[in-house]
Amino acid sequence: MNTNAQLYRDLGATPVINAAGNQTVIGGSRVSPTVQEAMVAANRYYVSMDELFHSTGEIIANLLNAEAAFVTPGCGAALALSAAACMSVGSAERMEQLPHTDGIPNQFLFQARQKYHYQRCLTIFGGHVMMIGNQNGTSAEQLEDSITEQTAGIHYYASGDPDDSILDLDGILAVAGRHNLPVTIDAAYQVYPLDTMKAYAQTPDALIGFGAKYIGACNSTGILCGKKELVEAAYAHSFIGFETGDLETVGRPLKLDRQEVVAVVVALQEWLAMDHEARIADHWRKADHIMTCLDGIPHLSTERHIEDNSLSNGVMLTIDEEGLGKTVAQVVDELKAGDPSIWTRARGNRLRIAVAHLIEDEVDIVIDRVRKIIS
Repeated sequence: MNTNAQLYRDLGATPVINAAGNQTVIGGSRVSPTVQEAMVAANRYYVSMDELFHSTGEIIANLLNAEAAFVTPGCGAALALSAAACMSVGSAERMEQLPHTDGIPNQFLFQARQKYHYQRCLTIFGGHVMMIGNQNGTSAEQLEDSITEQTAGIHYYASGDPDDSILDLDGILAVAGRHNLPVTIDAAYQVYPLDTMKAYAQTPDALIGFGAKYIGACNSTGILCGKKELVEAAYAHSFIGFETGDLETVGRPLKLDRQEVVAVVVALQEWLAMDHEARIADHWRKADHIMTCLDGIPHLSTERHIEDNSLSNGVMLTIDEEGLGKTVAQVVDELKAGDPSIWTRARGNRLRIAVAHLIEDEVDIVIDRVRKIIS
């Protein structure tokens, strides 16, 4: 019996094999032995959280060549604290007035074509997202014409998808620079290639959020980095800024434990020192084994699935739904219905098996389950 899996069963939940990638809803990440060991060590002693946040913030900033940084409870919290900072930087009165924004610029301009689930994070402490342009795109002129005295900043979603119909980050920075506005950047999963991660972290006059689950820290953690003045304002709004500062700021609910802070630093050090070519080669070893084992099954074809950031490489299954007499959605549901449950991602008649988080025995479980469901 797998005692690790049984733990979840004893707690009334079904253990999941993660063939979907870094998904918050199934736990986000699996920490490495080194990170886990560091968390256990951190549990032995208490520490001044204010001291820990500042010292680890300096370490993170140095690792990423950013002006300043600190650990947050996820990238969503980094965005929320970023918005609070942009609305109140340099003003103790405004810091204490939030989330009430009467008389405070609270609008964040955002390109309509980039609309996504997580823009809501900017509104938690009183921000308001203003969509500029439409689904056909946004021009620099449209963005510039939308700036008013109520504009607190401009938001950019670093999706990694090329799109000539919207302004890229350089275009956003140019407009923001002409109006002395900060830029908030959701770079949650832009952690590889490493040069890409560092380039975002070094963006001038900006606040940049990363999801630390993507680098092997806890699902609950993130990194906020960027312009020192803005990072310090965001820190004043954080839970420990609230506890140790003189101001009644807004971020008290966004609490972290000391073990989580340590986990982010150790995971980042590991991530930056890692042999990523070997990491990706291991992806293809697993993917090729899966494709070999699924070869020849009627109504099924397979190919490598490559992601630009190489976080969820794996196998793409294309299913002849009519020939099989079963939809991809039904296949996904049947994979989920087992114990352990297998989570994947699907679109149309294609199903993706991400391999980064599959340990060896899980690879064969996935193969066997797919064969039984499709054969």
